[in-house]
Amino acid sequence: MSGVSHSVRRRQEWIDTDAAGIWRYSTVVRMAEEAETELHRSLGIQHLTFGVSPRVHIEFDFASPVVFDEEVETTITAASVGRTSVVCTVRMQAGDRPIAAGSITTVLIDRDSGASVPVTMELWAALLGENPGGFSD
Repeated sequence: MSGVSHSVRRRQEWIDTDAAGIWRYSTVVRMAEEAETELHRSLGIQHLTFGVSPRVHIEFDFASPVVFDEEVETTITAASVGRTSVVCTVRMQAGDRPIAAGSITTVLIDRDSGASVPVTMELWAALLGENPGGFSD
């Protein structure tokens, strides 16, 4: 079951590149987090997730390099919502050219104890764009 998506476009800044003007691998994670931030803001759920959703798994495959000043579109999709975790897929492209794809898994934790907690129905419904009927894990 796949949920809502959000896309962000921006040009590669010089700071995003190495001395040859090609993007650094770490730029991918930062751009994915930028798209995630905008997704959560657009859904009005940032108060439920920011500061309580650490990453537990990040995975990306790179298809093509990106150079300084090239425009990149990053699309993040809530792919699945489990009992305590959320998996988002990320696709990046420059024009029609795929450049990277992967996923980010986060868990929801209690602000005070740091222990994992169940995903709320409000968060479930917002990320999946539907009325919740059960959890995927």
